[in-house]
Amino acid sequence: MHNDIDLQETQEWREAFASLVAQAGPDRARFILDELNSQGNGLRLGWRPSAVTPYVNTIGVEQQPVFPGDLDLEQQLASLMRWNALAMVVRANRLTGELGGHIASYASAADLFEVGFNHFWRAGQQGDLVFMQAHSAPGVYARAYLEGRLTEHDLCFYRRELAAQKAVALGEMPAGTRGLPSYPHPYLMPDFWQFPTASMGLGPVQSIYQARFMRYLTDRGQHDCSGRHVWGIFGDGEMDEPESMSALTMAAREGLDNLIWVVNCNLQRLDGPVRGNGRIIDELETLFVGAGWRVIKLIWGSDWDGLFARDNTGVLTQALGQTVDGQMQTFAAKDGRFNRDNFFGQHPALAALVQGMTDAQIDGLKRGGHDIVKIYAAYAAALQTHSQPTVILAHTKKGYGMGQAGQGRMTTHSNKKLEDKDLLAFRDRFGLPLTDEQVLGLSFFKPATDSQLIHYLRERRERLGGSLPMRQTDAPVFQVPNISSHAQFALSPKGKEMSTTMAFVRQLGALLKDQMIGPKVVPIVADEARTFGMANLFKQVGIYSRVGQRYSPEDIGSVLSYREAKDGQILEEGISEAGAIASWIAAATSYAVHGQPMVPFYIFYSMFGFQRIGDLIWAAADQNPRGFLLGATSGRTTLAGEGLQHQDGTSLLWASTVPNCRSYDPAFAGELAVLIQHGLKEMLEQQKDVFYYITMTNANYPQPSFNLEHAESVVRGGYLLKAEGQGEPCTLLASGAVMTEALQAFDRLINNGRRVYLFSITSYCELARQSVGQEDSHLSALLAQSRGPIVAVSDWVRAVPDQIRAHLPASRSFEVLGTDGFGCSDTRAALRERFGVDAKAIVAAFNRID
Repeated sequence: MHNDIDLQETQEWREAFASLVAQAGPDRARFILDELNSQGNGLRLGWRPSAVTPYVNTIGVEQQPVFPGDLDLEQQLASLMRWNALAMVVRANRLTGELGGHIASYASAADLFEVGFNHFWRAGQQGDLVFMQAHSAPGVYARAYLEGRLTEHDLCFYRRELAAQKAVALGEMPAGTRGLPSYPHPYLMPDFWQFPTASMGLGPVQSIYQARFMRYLTDRGQHDCSGRHVWGIFGDGEMDEPESMSALTMAAREGLDNLIWVVNCNLQRLDGPVRGNGRIIDELETLFVGAGWRVIKLIWGSDWDGLFARDNTGVLTQALGQTVDGQMQTFAAKDGRFNRDNFFGQHPALAALVQGMTDAQIDGLKRGGHDIVKIYAAYAAALQTHSQPTVILAHTKKGYGMGQAGQGRMTTHSNKKLEDKDLLAFRDRFGLPLTDEQVLGLSFFKPATDSQLIHYLRERRERLGGSLPMRQTDAPVFQVPNISSHAQFALSPKGKEMSTTMAFVRQLGALLKDQMIGPKVVPIVADEARTFGMANLFKQVGIYSRVGQRYSPEDIGSVLSYREAKDGQILEEGISEAGAIASWIAAATSYAVHGQPMVPFYIFYSMFGFQRIGDLIWAAADQNPRGFLLGATSGRTTLAGEGLQHQDGTSLLWASTVPNCRSYDPAFAGELAVLIQHGLKEMLEQQKDVFYYITMTNANYPQPSFNLEHAESVVRGGYLLKAEGQGEPCTLLASGAVMTEALQAFDRLINNGRRVYLFSITSYCELARQSVGQEDSHLSALLAQSRGPIVAVSDWVRAVPDQIRAHLPASRSFEVLGTDGFGCSDTRAALRERFGVDAKAIVAAFNRID
């Protein structure tokens, strides 16, 4: 032993500890180790145990449960899945090389999927949630084909969705034939996929917050999610994404024992090894253990059990523990003779272990992620974990079974085409019942409906509640109360000064009190509730905490005291916009995931929304969410002294690119109230798949009364606020934060002898969308009420109002005033003067274009 100055004493300690385990059992042994560790810390020895355990399976042979399935049938089924997935990708790329696709990822993960499908993953809105590694989508389609959910025609249109539609329209394919998207996309297959995972890192963070949201629903009495689990099948390379790692400690802190990750450690990403000079499994073990997760290492298959049993000196474990991933990848790509000479041949004791084995037997030694029995043992152990999440680190070979065409090869990730000899070798490797002609023609194979294989396949899924994945949208309808019950103050403010943010918080508080929809409301903040004036809600509905409140808050006597509760309604996510939007996604898709509609309101600094977490919002849109995103302190000049990083002039532009997001920039409390009311009706009563992004300001100014006759126009994008004056006509379009500047300009222009038409534009995006291909659009109807040149002013980059330029009459000149460029710290007045969006600039614009 390295640095061992007394070998005899060391051996005595080892023997004493072995005796303790034998006589008192593992629990007593763990207790003694904890006590010694505590004593060592007290003596300040500067030592802590390594988080890395030996490079062997966590679940020993003696701990494995009896495998409950038919091993032979399941291996045959897995082989069929592999073939049909491969055929699907290769066929598509024989048609045209530009379609892409992935073979190697599913080849490495097939058994990880199949054990889940056959034994663990329960279906339905009372079942489990499974986040599936996106590159393995062909394998999931292959299983759905054998189950009868997809047809051979569907598989023929993998990655050719438009071609499938055209073929059906021309009568070349049966009605119902559909193309299959590249990856899991609920928007494209709304009855099939549940969660989009193609943008790596987003699946992991979403899975964590889905698991926590299930606890939230249960603890608040909204829906019983006890006994259900969230599973995630992810890649080892994907763990490098910041989102993958960002919430690990939250999962442990929340005690999410309903969360199980399976990380497919095939050691390889697109370009090469994930950790060529290191060991990704050791690295991930350290990371997850440190974060508070249970780690189950699934490294070696059953073929290795005998080798480990005969390894009396520990040389095999030592050699495996010293082999870096780059070399392990080479061993995966080479044959049995190479591995005999270069791995087992590095030490006489290793060579002796395989002395009686043929090269073919050495080549057939499986890694743990390819052994159905070992996978079952790891999954079963994960389900027995309490009070912490579990990660299974499954060692696999990328391109498993692809032989010289791809197994362990540097280029295997991008391999979409196989030579004839490689296809035949794949057939032989997995014992597929295919003729040479069928193989070379890439024929899909499906056993007869009454065959033992299909019967077994269906029987296993029936036991688990049906097919997976499957997305269901059955959810009860809720009636939305009349707007006057929660927003009368906004409709008739009588000139009271308030910001639209303040108006929103007041309306939210009233909605939370409603007996019908109040419990469905999910307020979400990322550590800014006090900034937005929401502190009064702390006492009203409480902040969700799985353990309640174990302390007396410093401000306990205050009406705004900080109150945590197990049935709390607010999700306070701390300084994590990614976490907050992931919670929002979980709540916004609850109608489909749990059959329980919830309405999330996530309020945030608008600059830290689309710009910071735009990819997660896009993933949300893919899931047809229903909820509200509220961009507070919006606009480039409204946040004044905060400066460049906080001043938002672009989020509405980002929002306009999301097809099912309706984005608005209201100027008045009444407009905001109407938009929330209309959104609630669309989501809860009409059950439309739509979500809203609404910007809000923090400036207090007099709020006019709102005439509900304009409600429909507000939703459609704008209305005529007022028209006054005599003389040369001009039209002013204004929105959001700079409406106050527009009102001042309105008065100045009248005093200058102009007739002014002032429109409150709540959404340039909605106006533009409704104008495409429409002669009688809402925009044209609005402008028909006015005359003269048009100036649009907003606190956003000019591209936001410019969305309507293409739909304006050529006879009317149009100029846009906006806030392009970087912001800086100063007063609102100074900033608006600098960007040219103040009243003076508006008047000057009309003088220029007259």
